[in-house]
Amino acid sequence: MNPICNSVHVRVPATSANLGSGFDTVGLALDYHDELTFTLNDDPNDGIAHVIIHGEGADTLPRDETHLVVSTFRRACATFGLGRLGFTLEATNNIPQARGMGSSAEAIVAGIAAAAAFAQTGDLNRPAVFDMAAQIEGHPDNVAPALLGGFVVSAYDEGHVYSLKKTIAPGITFAAFIPDFKLLTEKARAALPKMVSHADAVYNLSRAALLATAFCEERYDFLPVAAKDSLHQQYRLPLIEGGEAVFALADGLGALATFISGAGPTILSVVRTAEANVFFERAQAALESDEELAHFTLHRFVADNEGAKVV
Repeated sequence: MNPICNSVHVRVPATSANLGSGFDTVGLALDYHDELTFTLNDDPNDGIAHVIIHGEGADTLPRDETHLVVSTFRRACATFGLGRLGFTLEATNNIPQARGMGSSAEAIVAGIAAAAAFAQTGDLNRPAVFDMAAQIEGHPDNVAPALLGGFVVSAYDEGHVYSLKKTIAPGITFAAFIPDFKLLTEKARAALPKMVSHADAVYNLSRAALLATAFCEERYDFLPVAAKDSLHQQYRLPLIEGGEAVFALADGLGALATFISGAGPTILSVVRTAEANVFFERAQAALESDEELAHFTLHRFVADNEGAKVV
């Protein structure tokens, strides 16, 4: 099959997974994006990927076939019946690498979405992109909101992802405390126990159900209870220098909920939009005055309710 166009532009949002109790199941999309342009090489015999990177990862990410976007794009092209395409990838990255904001999910979704756009006319085939992305990532909690936007609850069953999305109303705002160090997902997962108690499982099951209902019904007053977790955060928080201080700061300033974003080390708080200006002013002042918090940078986000877009 020959590609139907010469250039594809993909825009994919950052994501936050788990949200406390929804371990490996729940995620949301944030209005912070990576932008990627795939342009086919003029020479049909040039099957090489040329990679240009701006922003996050410009000094560290590979510029060859090992780049996650490139390798995913190759795999998706084969699935969609495209041959080996030579192309230039120009990526403008805003999403921090290895910070718990879905950079790997973004790369996977971008690569598959671009391949789908080269292979098919019409709107993005989200189900096809979804299943492939979840298989590559291993779990759907980040790829689901990256693709769909909003607040998403997902289950992965027998090779297929089942997801339901809720558009997030403007009544809440998200405060991301992003540190200047990385935490690899492999290390964060290695910190988890191999077995958990029945009591801990039930504790999280009840709160994850409440979390999903709170978002769907926009009953954000339930979030202080619904986001509580006993499966992963207590084991990961010691890996985040200053993490406990961030939790204490956010809770003290009236956040509805505070949790580790994905595997960390970013910590995300949910704040009522009506109270956000005061929250951010006081939180920023604390980061500037407290040495324990000095390596965190505060970012203000709203939800991205659209998800990945192909132009």
